[in-house]
Amino acid sequence: MEINRERQKEAFGRLLDIMDRLRAECPWDREQTMASLRPNTIEEVYELSDAINSGEMKNVAKELGDVLLHVVFYSKILEENGDYDIESVINFLCDKLIYRHPHVFSATEVSGSAEVVRNWEELKIKEKDGNKRILSGVPGALPALIKAYRMQEKARAVGFDWDEKSQVWDKVREELGEFEAEIKEEKISKDRAESELGDVLFSIVNAARLYGLEPDTALDRTCEKFRRRFTYLEEHTIRQGRSLKEMSLPEMDEIWDEAKSKGL
Repeated sequence: MEINRERQKEAFGRLLDIMDRLRAECPWDREQTMASLRPNTIEEVYELSDAINSGEMKNVAKELGDVLLHVVFYSKILEENGDYDIESVINFLCDKLIYRHPHVFSATEVSGSAEVVRNWEELKIKEKDGNKRILSGVPGALPALIKAYRMQEKARAVGFDWDEKSQVWDKVREELGEFEAEIKEEKISKDRAESELGDVLFSIVNAARLYGLEPDTALDRTCEKFRRRFTYLEEHTIRQGRSLKEMSLPEMDEIWDEAKSKGL
């Protein structure tokens, strides 16, 4: 694919012109605010995530366009409010990238990606308008699994981590034991049980991180695998004119194992 920077600039300019017209002439677009767009933005990012997982690059490109639309939309609203505009948004980003990559744009030397991450976090703290605490850069609205991973990454960047990754398994076993003990109590406290379960999940995320695995991706793959196998089970019973509610667990397990044998 031939890359033409001028055509890319023209395409971006075309998008800005279209946004101007939509905001001026379309009743729906004209009514939107940052607050009203926010839920749609979250949805678009998840659709991009689905497209990435599917591996279909045309869909990825289309979903990236939808996300870009939202960036331009918010920037247009900023412009109308007299605050900032798309130029400001881009320049803020460019300035930040240059500042946080001194190994690229100045004479700083790094030994590898781990040091890049450490430098990134240290520079964020030094920024006058940046996050003043290590974990304040992790959005509270993130899904919990991703939030746990990002918090652990940030803690690692400043040296708060296991000396040896194998040490994490003692913590996993400890948390699992505490959760099991709480669950076995004669009178279970839901709050305490959920707290212990959260500790188990947090430790599992920690283990995944240390071994270079993405827990959110892993769980998503397992969810999709469960969907395929359960759908196979459901369709099998429909073809037999039966209902899942009428089947015994051993019968369902047999069909489930059949789905597994087919690689579903």
